[in-house]
Amino acid sequence: MTEPLVLTSEQGPIGILTLNMAHKRNALNEEAIAAIDAYFSAVPAHIRAIVLMARGEHFCAGLDLKEHHAKARSGVEFMHVCQGWHRAFDKIQHGGIPVIACLQGAVVGGGLELASAAHVRVADSSTFFALPEGTRGIFTGGGATVRTARIISAPRMVEMMLTGRVLDAQEGRQLGLAHYVCDTVQGDTPAPALALQLAEKIAGNAPLSNYAIVSAISRIADMSATDGLFTEGLVMAMIQQGHDVQQRLGDFVHKKAHKVQLQR
Repeated sequence: MTEPLVLTSEQGPIGILTLNMAHKRNALNEEAIAAIDAYFSAVPAHIRAIVLMARGEHFCAGLDLKEHHAKARSGVEFMHVCQGWHRAFDKIQHGGIPVIACLQGAVVGGGLELASAAHVRVADSSTFFALPEGTRGIFTGGGATVRTARIISAPRMVEMMLTGRVLDAQEGRQLGLAHYVCDTVQGDTPAPALALQLAEKIAGNAPLSNYAIVSAISRIADMSATDGLFTEGLVMAMIQQGHDVQQRLGDFVHKKAHKVQLQR
């Protein structure tokens, strides 16, 4: 029996989606994209955060070029493939549930596009980032020109694609491709454990606040300043109606809430 390309599991309010194609560095074919789309189209109601991870040494080496070569798709056919990736990754970014990506090894091409759709990215020290499409004679098709370019800037993305330059984990963090880098040699918490810890912390936030954070901020970034400020006010007004707002504010007023302070 063939194993599924994508595995799903749960730890309380945390959903876990695991790429299960380690034998091909978790390269994504049409079936895998469809499985990702299906999961994020019907996330169980009790799930408050999702960890996106992968089996094996590599998070994702991008588009399954073997499948792409074998199918010899026409331009129109591949346009439909790109739109399938866009739909699936839009559901990750704009689905209203925080997604934490746990990265290792190759985060390359379409793998970087997938990671860029997540809201928080945790890498281990083996992680490397690249956009090799220029050297393959193709172009990005899974959203990098929108998501990745907005993380690192369009000129940096142009340079990465023209030169094929590979960034290590620390270089990736400096550009925003990773928010955390875990080096177990130095005694850091392993990346999967940290990703789950962050997911548990995020899941403890007010659900309506989490929804607004992951749904509104990126959209407001597309607006004019005037429209963005107006939308921000509307979102805050919506959040104010949340059933747990008064309780959480009361905890602060009565000194029951944690203090915001630098951890030494």
